Amino acid sequence: MSISSYYDAVAQCNKCGFCQVACPIFRSTGNESGVARGRLALLRAIIENRIQWSRELEDPLYDCLLCGACTSNCFPAIPTSDLLIRARSEYLDTIGRKSIHRLLFDQLLPYPRRLHMAARAVALGKNSGVSDLAAALGLLRIFGHAFASAERILDRLPAQPLRVHFRPGIYRGEGRSLRTAYFVGCGIDMVNEKAGRDTIALLRRYSHSVQVLDNNCCGLPAWSYGDLAAARNLASKNLPLMGGGRFDVIVTDCSSCTAFIKKYPLIFTDNDECMDKARDVASKTMDVSEFLQSEVKTFSSALEGKRITFHDPCHASRGQKIVKQPRGLLKRIPGAEFVEMPEADWCCGGAGAYALSHYDLAMQVLDRKMENLKKTEAEVLITTCPACIIQLSYGVRRHGLNVKVKHLTEVV
Repeated sequence: MSISSYYDAVAQCNKCGFCQVACPIFRSTGNESGVARGRLALLRAIIENRIQWSRELEDPLYDCLLCGACTSNCFPAIPTSDLLIRARSEYLDTIGRKSIHRLLFDQLLPYPRRLHMAARAVALGKNSGVSDLAAALGLLRIFGHAFASAERILDRLPAQPLRVHFRPGIYRGEGRSLRTAYFVGCGIDMVNEKAGRDTIALLRRYSHSVQVLDNNCCGLPAWSYGDLAAARNLASKNLPLMGGGRFDVIVTDCSSCTAFIKKYPLIFTDNDECMDKARDVASKTMDVSEFLQSEVKTFSSALEGKRITFHDPCHASRGQKIVKQPRGLLKRIPGAEFVEMPEADWCCGGAGAYALSHYDLAMQVLDRKMENLKKTEAEVLITTCPACIIQLSYGVRRHGLNVKVKHLTEVV
């Protein structure tokens, strides 16, 4: 559907400027083109044929974090992030997809085993120092001008992904009746498998059975890029694994995955054969913090005597209105002191792979987050998004802070 179909939504912007206060990119750059008001003015100009599609539009269309903060601070609640995704889709239809994205969305993300092989190659490069040598020689610049700098964000990778240790299948639990499906997000699977192990242990404690799904990527990276067909393809491959009434609840420990799976009914049309399954799956999907809040009765002692704080992933706080649940859990941990972080719900600059193409902007957003973290004097920073964990961990190293960054399931 053309961006012209959304003209009424775009035209709701009355240029009041309240989005400036909430936008991490505008607060970092001060550029009008980087705030929702400026982006909506651009979309309106495109619709009214005052600006033609060209490669010069790539930066203003793609340097948005899609964090949704502008919508939360907008009186008519204009869904700027959604409108930009539609504009990105039309941009790709007009200008074309890049080869690296065709490889990722068409050949890797739909096939977990291929993705595992690629991740192992990256892990070997990171853990052996080969990637550092490549960066020093300038070889990584073929992936983009910011890639050589952004590559250092990820410290080390596990030698093996989570699903090597927990292969897809049914695992017996200790609970009475709950049939739980565990959707394994790409970030947990290949970057933070320790959190995945802890999630599975918790799910088995409170479920009669836990099925580790053989799912592919949820589709969010493709959707955010504007490749809507690739996103629908990824989603349609996941739906048969999760539907059919076999599960009481579907849980994932990546808040980005959770938010997008709950959005599945919105990415298909009403007459699409996937729609009924999408609605069924979305209705049963829960973020791990939602699930644990009502189930956990006893807690780990790992945080005893520690001062802790929480970072809200954008796809949790704004994408799902999940704010109280993780804090409710953390405040119940015996011996831990919870302190609220200023601007806890501000984007950290991770935004999936945003730093790969916008490293300098991502670092400006991250530095603001780190200054707020320092104010808490926390020893442990907790969140529920693997991409945030990667970004925040880099921020801690970058600022020389003695702070551990953990997933919620690692400390509950």
